[in-house]
Amino acid sequence: MESGPVVLVTTHDGKRGNIMTISWTMVMDFTPVFAITTGEWNYSFAALRKHRECVIAIPTVDLLDKVVGIGTCSGADTDKFARFKLTPLPARLVRPSLIKECLANIECKVIDIVTKHNIVVLQAVAAYIDSARKEQRTVHAVGDGTFIVDGRKIDRRKMMASKLPSGV
Repeated sequence: MESGPVVLVTTHDGKRGNIMTISWTMVMDFTPVFAITTGEWNYSFAALRKHRECVIAIPTVDLLDKVVGIGTCSGADTDKFARFKLTPLPARLVRPSLIKECLANIECKVIDIVTKHNIVVLQAVAAYIDSARKEQRTVHAVGDGTFIVDGRKIDRRKMMASKLPSGV
């Protein structure tokens, strides 16, 4: 079973920013609440737990090699923004940076950490999308080192109208 797209999560430990790749993401419901899975094995987790804020940056398929590279090295000894030539942009409501090259960025506050299952629950406080960006296909991890790229969009909003919140 596949969750949401592969994302980049930026954190800040009080001294510098970092980026981690997360392949397990989930929308919790129709409110701006998300969940990611991470834990002590990720260098960024200590900053996430201590400062309780992050940015979920949504990359597209053209960034896949950078996304995989970010996920295969540690922020303990690597400046990932510099190494992968990504541009940090200041966020409005949190200290971690947005990533300019990503399709979308969501500023988040940690509202719960479910230690037993390594789940971090996040409340979105601001969001941005680069609608002018030509490449908009996101990437999904299969789990064995392979990925699936979003394809053609199929619209069934009329059929589902009774189940969707107003405005969606």
